[in-house]
Amino acid sequence: MLRFGFFFFLFSALLHSETCACTIPVFRYALDRWETDRFQLVLPASTSQNAELTDLLRPLRANGKANLDISTSKDSTLGQAELHDSKSPETILWSAPLDKAALGALLESPSRKQIAERILAGESVVWVIVDDGKAESQPEIERIEKRLKFLEQVAALPIQDPNDPDSQLGPGPALMLKFTTLRLRADDPAEKVLIRMLAGPKGRIDASQSFAAAVFGRGRVLGSWNLAQLDDAALEETSMFLVGRCSCRMKNENPGWDILMNVDWPKALEDAKAKKPVVEVAQSVHMKQPETVVTQAKDESPETDQPSSSDSIPQSPILLTSASLLLAGLAALLYRNKR
Repeated sequence: MLRFGFFFFLFSALLHSETCACTIPVFRYALDRWETDRFQLVLPASTSQNAELTDLLRPLRANGKANLDISTSKDSTLGQAELHDSKSPETILWSAPLDKAALGALLESPSRKQIAERILAGESVVWVIVDDGKAESQPEIERIEKRLKFLEQVAALPIQDPNDPDSQLGPGPALMLKFTTLRLRADDPAEKVLIRMLAGPKGRIDASQSFAAAVFGRGRVLGSWNLAQLDDAALEETSMFLVGRCSCRMKNENPGWDILMNVDWPKALEDAKAKKPVVEVAQSVHMKQPETVVTQAKDESPETDQPSSSDSIPQSPILLTSASLLLAGLAALLYRNKR
């Protein structure tokens, strides 16, 4: 029932997106505009007596990069630190004695760094695959990787108008369409906190089995699925939603949840903007000179492999069906007139 509700939302969003004025893809709108939800690190009262920990926590409390708030518990029985989920504060994601090493592992991990680097390089969606190492999981993982490569080749981003005030990109990497995968070992101790966050709200999936999660924006997880649930249709629907027009600009009205990332996103996006190449976008005589990089450079020759605005692949199966019905109706009308 949960899976049906999720994909019904995506189906509805794809339909609505075709009438939405904003042409920014969902993944980029989230990167530009959606602030991260904040996790809560609750400390035992005894922490204040530890001078080393107090010094470590001071910069995090003042102006830390991570989407993390720190508080001290009034419960005298609490003996160790607790990390509470940003979406469901009653859910404890991690609990252990806090020291320098534990704090470092809580804030960052090798895979979270990779996710941030890939997103800031312009990748649309990072599909994180948590591999339980079982033989039966490997064909499913290979299927997902192969399908994403195919989708990357046939999908198309919405056409961008640099003069549309509703579709202005913020600072960041060049806009492009790219799906990638990142494999994690389910038993990797360095990624224990990340895996727990990727699995989502309690009871959503069986985290003891291999699963995949779609990560985009500033560490936003659209959803997670055990591999048996993530068939080709579900994989396509999710990926196409994220590269389609942003139909709902309010973050809380979209599905998903955040992961804890130790990233200063405004600064990182400005840095990414400085690194991207300047690309001239062809304009009609009626359009002003563009001020924002919106697409990768394309070969203007007729033999280009990139789809043009007139033959780009539809963003939704609904458009394909509607177009087919319209053509069939016109053909029938022409045939009747000839008779």
